Amino acid sequence: MSVGRRTILLIEDEQAISEPLAAALLREGFEPVVAGTAAEGMAQFRNRSPAVVLLDVMLPDGDGRDLLREIRAESRTPVLMLTARGEELDRVLGLELGADDYVTKPFSAAELIARIRAVLRRTGEPPAGEVSVLESGDVRVDLDTHQATRAGEPLDLTVKEFELLRVLLSRAGKLVRREELVREVWDENWFGSSKTLDVHVSALRRKLGDDPADPRHIHTIRGVGFRFAGPDDPA
Repeated sequence: MSVGRRTILLIEDEQAISEPLAAALLREGFEPVVAGTAAEGMAQFRNRSPAVVLLDVMLPDGDGRDLLREIRAESRTPVLMLTARGEELDRVLGLELGADDYVTKPFSAAELIARIRAVLRRTGEPPAGEVSVLESGDVRVDLDTHQATRAGEPLDLTVKEFELLRVLLSRAGKLVRREELVREVWDENWFGSSKTLDVHVSALRRKLGDDPADPRHIHTIRGVGFRFAGPDDPA
């Protein structure tokens, strides 16, 4: 492995895709590792501890989404799904299983590398000196272990719910505008429905035990954004 290069694990059985993509990753300063099957991919994942996994949905020995479940049982490493399927249901299922992004074939190497860099920015380790634990009231987020708790009890959050909580909690007591949340949790170039944010906030509220009519933790500033209750807010 080259010094300073971040490892990208590409689990893809089509050499017509994996070979030029691996070459492009190498040119862009990454260290590509290619696996052609789900079994080899999981072995390389455990052996190499990659910074990002690029995971094809259709593999010769199984479904990539089953492999995603296996990865998520062990790690929060960012995973980008690669698939020829374009149906919204397939994309939603992959994201709900814990994928960080979903790229439909055919795609350009430049587009995929831009998405890799975007997900690394969103999920990267905090810079030296930055806090690794966020707290307000009975809610706590540990950025090092990627765990969230309320009153000491673990919260079962999806990747996007965790990122929403992280952003809101990092600015507890302050307004976070809708466009800021979309930019930080999704992508500055994301053009999906604005209802996606509301759906994720609603799910996060439910897991935090908030009453939508009288929320304790996440407050809506109508038409503007959201505010997580600060430490001085009344319980």
